[in-house]
Amino acid sequence: MADFETMRTPHAGTRQAAIDEGLRAHMNKVYGLMSLAMLVTGAVAFGVGTNPALVAAIFGSGLKWVVMLAPLAIVFAFGAMINKMSTSTAQIVFFVYAALMGLSISFIFAAYTGVSIAQTFLVTAISFAGLSLYGYTTKRNLSAMGSFLMMGLIGLIVASIVNIFLASSAMAFAISVIGVLIFAGLTAYDTQNIKNTYLQMAAGGDRDFIGKAAIIGALQLYLDFLNLFMFLLQFMGDRR
Repeated sequence: MADFETMRTPHAGTRQAAIDEGLRAHMNKVYGLMSLAMLVTGAVAFGVGTNPALVAAIFGSGLKWVVMLAPLAIVFAFGAMINKMSTSTAQIVFFVYAALMGLSISFIFAAYTGVSIAQTFLVTAISFAGLSLYGYTTKRNLSAMGSFLMMGLIGLIVASIVNIFLASSAMAFAISVIGVLIFAGLTAYDTQNIKNTYLQMAAGGDRDFIGKAAIIGALQLYLDFLNLFMFLLQFMGDRR
């Protein structure tokens, strides 16, 4: 019995070490893909947003609706077809989506000063890093908070659509405040969920989907970061 325990314990420890190492590699891939996507978004947004002729052509016509709705269509299609895609195809779609998002938010370079955009990005990056670190390290189960935040997100989307027609500055301010709180919470929740999803797949031996799971996780954190940045910009941005 003692010999069996002696043999079993090192084996279990070795397997746990492999899972921990795999988790670190997985999270590094998630953050790496997310960072690359942010670079793509930033490059496209800057390239278009600093060209007055392009900004006028896109956002001064009905083309702006196509530009703004195209990312939404792609992200829904991506979620529905991810199981049928190869990992490489899913990664390409993710970067195409990031480029379209850059196009859709390029107006910020015409609406806000470059210094205030840079400052807001820095604040967002610091806040995101802290929130994501909390989500990764906390022992608290954030599942209940995640359900609450998702309901809040649905309400936020509905309120944003309604305010397109009402054009209420007070409502816009309230939406921005709530938006910051929701995406701050989602950053921590999504990070913990990405970690737990990997651990479940690794423990269950399901390694076929791990590559796609990294892309899905990168997309979730990318959206958290981008939305947090956009809502903070409404507070911190200096308009031209």
